[in-house]
Parts: sequence; structure tokens; C-alpha cells
Amino acid sequence: MADAVEFHDRMLSLGLARVSEAAALASARLIGRGDEKAADQAAVNAMRNQLNLLDIDGVVVIGEGERDEAPMLFIGEKVGNGSGPAVDIALDPLEGTTLTAKDMPNALTVIAMAPRGTLLHAPDVYMEKLAIGPGYEPDVVTLDMSPTERISALARAKGCTPADITVCILERPRHEEMIAEVRATGASIRLITDGDVAGVIHCAEAAITGIDMYMGSGGAPEGVLAASALKCMGGQIYGKLLFRNDDERARARRAGITDLDRIYSRDELVTADVIFAATGVTDGSIVRGIKREVGFLTTETILMRSKTGSVRRMIYRNPVKPS
Repeated sequence: MADAVEFHDRMLSLGLARVSEAAALASARLIGRGDEKAADQAAVNAMRNQLNLLDIDGVVVIGEGERDEAPMLFIGEKVGNGSGPAVDIALDPLEGTTLTAKDMPNALTVIAMAPRGTLLHAPDVYMEKLAIGPGYEPDVVTLDMSPTERISALARAKGCTPADITVCILERPRHEEMIAEVRATGASIRLITDGDVAGVIHCAEAAITGIDMYMGSGGAPEGVLAASALKCMGGQIYGKLLFRNDDERARARRAGITDLDRIYSRDELVTADVIFAATGVTDGSIVRGIKREVGFLTTETILMRSKTGSVRRMIYRNPVKPS
């Protein structure tokens, strides 16, 4: 039997950036057009086509989920030309479909790649998430703490008061009590309407984004993508799957999860070296959105490798033919 092909993250990273860029460019014509599904489908088609050009034996383990009826990049889909290393792929072809349709900030195309079997096969359910940036001792904050305790603990570790802490929270009715408790501590909140992968990544660059901590529930697949980014940039993230019914518990068991109450750390969500790429679709605090000029579209992509801790920002000025 032939030896397994090694995961050469450096060689694969630029290819991954091209995948992310292709999805963003495909969605460009739909920014602000009010059609979420069309924007998502354009990004999906471009991402799939570009993935299939790569020398990988890839499987989508974090994809568009099990519930979508459209022909999305689904969990379990084979991608790549089959000639390279066996890899897990986590992706969101357009994180922030509503943001794109309304031309609001922080829409991204996002993708991560790691050796086969090293990304948590998170089912399409909710996950309670808690994240902070690099430079802190392990378990400074935990999911077992209340929001008040988390803010107090982080403020002590940072050497500041709770009033100097900013928390990013997804604006949803389910978070109303959390939002009230956080504000009662004196901390400030940056509410986001969508895009919690970007929300978590903000913690890794607190000096730029002003975000110290992310908390709240959102999609479990997005939790694995966010953990991939933090494994490259530094920072801590904890996640616990949340189940609303027996169907969701069964979905988790089909994904191979046996301990439904487990709290996952960053390195349990992503157990080996990972590469991560994200391209801006609309302007955000992580990367700039697509810039239109006559005859050109320009993108900005952030490309990261956990093995080296490298973070590369790339500008791609792409000539486009008149339609």
C-alpha cells in the first residue's frame, strides 16, 4: 500500500487563498442587490470549481449543512482532483449572505484545511461559544462562568476595569438576558447582525478591532471555522453543542459525537495544523471588501498557517471583461 501523501501546508496555502478569492469575486455583482440566495449560490459554485483544481483528496466536513435544499457544498462532499493529501475542509462560501445582499459590513468568504480527521465534524446545530485573543493564561475565562464573572476575570488579566472591556455578541432575542448582564458590569457591547466567524476573529486583533471577548450561541460549524482562525492567530475559544430536540441529538451522533455535554477547547475543535483563508466581500475590520473599478475588481485576503503562526494579507487586482 502506498504511503499517505504528506500535508504540505505551505504549498497548499496559496491555492486555498485562490479558492477564497474566487468565491468573493463571484459574489461581487450581487453585493447590495437584495438576493441572498443568488449571492450564496454564486460563491458556492466558484468555491467548488476552484477547490476541484487543487491537488488534494478533500472531504467537506464543515459545509452548507444538512438542511439546505440548494446544491450547496454539502457535508461529506468530495473535493479536489484526488491526487494529493487527504484533507478535511471547513468552509462557508459566503459568511454573511444577508450582509452581502444589504451591502453591510463584515461579509466574508471563509475556508480552512487540515489533515484528514483533525477538524471536529460539528453537526448543523447551535454552539455556545466563548473566545478571547492571545496573551492570556489558559482558562482565564470559561463557559462555566457567568458573563459577569468572565468580564471581571478578563479585566483582571488585562489590568483594566470592566468598563474597558468590549464584548462582541450576535444580536438575537436569545441573547437579551446576556446583553443586559454584560451591560450591568459596565462593559460595552458591539452587537453584530450576522457573521460570528468574523466576530470571533476580532478577538485575535483586539488592538485593531477593539473587541476583547466574544460570547453567545451561533452555528456549530462556524465555531470550527473560528477555532481554525484562532489556532493560526492565537487566542482561546471554547464551544459546547446545544440541542433543541432529539433530531439534533441524533444528528450529532451520526457525526460521531458521543459526549453531547462536552466542552471543546480550541485544540479539540482543531487537533492538528491548519491553514485558513478569508476574503472580504463587504468592508470590515478584518479585511477590506471588494473594490470596483472600471475593468477591475480588487480583493483583500487574509491567509494564515498555524504551523508558523504566519498571517499574510494579499491584495488581488483582477481584470474583468465587460458583460
